[in-house]
Amino acid sequence: MSAENAIEIHDLVQRFGSFTAVDHVTFSVPRGEIFGLLGPNGAGKTTTIRILCGILLPTSGRASVLGFDVARQPEEIKKRIGYMSQKFSLYGDLTPQENLDFYASIYAVPRAGRAGRISELIELSGLGEHRKTLTRNLSGAWRQRLALACAIVHRPPMLFLDEATAGVDPVSRREFWDLIYRMAGEGTSVLATTHYMDEAEYCNQIGMMHAGELIALASPDALRAQMPGTLLQVDCAGPAQAFQVLEAMPGILEMAIHGARLHVSLAEPGQADELQRRLGRAGIAIRSLNAIQPSLEDIFLYMVQQRQPTPTHVVGE
Repeated sequence: MSAENAIEIHDLVQRFGSFTAVDHVTFSVPRGEIFGLLGPNGAGKTTTIRILCGILLPTSGRASVLGFDVARQPEEIKKRIGYMSQKFSLYGDLTPQENLDFYASIYAVPRAGRAGRISELIELSGLGEHRKTLTRNLSGAWRQRLALACAIVHRPPMLFLDEATAGVDPVSRREFWDLIYRMAGEGTSVLATTHYMDEAEYCNQIGMMHAGELIALASPDALRAQMPGTLLQVDCAGPAQAFQVLEAMPGILEMAIHGARLHVSLAEPGQADELQRRLGRAGIAIRSLNAIQPSLEDIFLYMVQQRQPTPTHVVGE
């Protein structure tokens, strides 16, 4: 293993009977970077994290975390990592301060420095006004911050976040990622799984997973550069009807409904005129039509289509 990498995975496979949850996955995470593992539920993200945390023995392939082999040295890995999932492992009848004290004892934080570390984490997470509130009475966003503080109470050099922002409002998610950024800036390596494509913008590098396979691996900007053609955002009356009208149009690489708008990827920019003519003949009024930068959701759909060619996709219905 390279000393520069916090995680190294090579040809990793995990099977449960005849089902392959992780299918020959290979990637590495440099120390001090944030790596995002993106994909829908069932893509294999959580299984990959369970292997890396030393909880699950892989069927085949190799993986190491902080220089320790997941198959041969899982206990050494568990001592040096923090883990947080969408199901916060907190005790509702304890206060934030008491939860932190409990986890500090579990992680064998030296008693001499424990009170100082807990105060530091309460300040970092902004829980000062809630330190003596019962955890069950905290909002989801505050419980999320507390769960993160508990996961890092022992100052782990590697942090795993498994769908840790699921069910939290967008503003709280952004504030949560600000905390993660601060930690990465101080040298903590982070691997985060999520199905929120916008969260990938916070990551140095992204791995996109689908059906157990790693279908893309690059930085957000590099992934956008891989998207061919021109992406148009069409604001029109009846995007679902517009989708049906355009399905048979040649030169469309990908098409998806995003809320009240339609995203259409064209092989050639000049085909926009034909698109407008077809919608006009169908009596569909176009309020606006603009070329836009592809979102990571657009890129994911395109990557999936390239691996498993299917008709154009609909999202958001």
